[in-house]
Amino acid sequence: MKNENIPADVKSKSIKEARDEINDILTKLENKYTDLNDSIDDYKRLIQLNNHIEELFKKKVKEISSIVERKKGNNDK
Repeated sequence: MKNENIPADVKSKSIKEARDEINDILTKLENKYTDLNDSIDDYKRLIQLNNHIEELFKKKVKEISSIVERKKGNNDK
């Protein structure tokens, strides 16, 4: 799933908020009385949240790499 397919309400979440919602969904999915149709929707939401978290981590890695490279450049002078 590409980033543009992630709904705005998911994109606006912090990593902690997304993780908390994922935990809620997992708890619900683990319940043996959960309706299968609801489970499919919950699973799709889980995938969206996971992809959003992955995108946030990728952005952080780029930021950190950029900072490290700048510091390396300053130390080489």
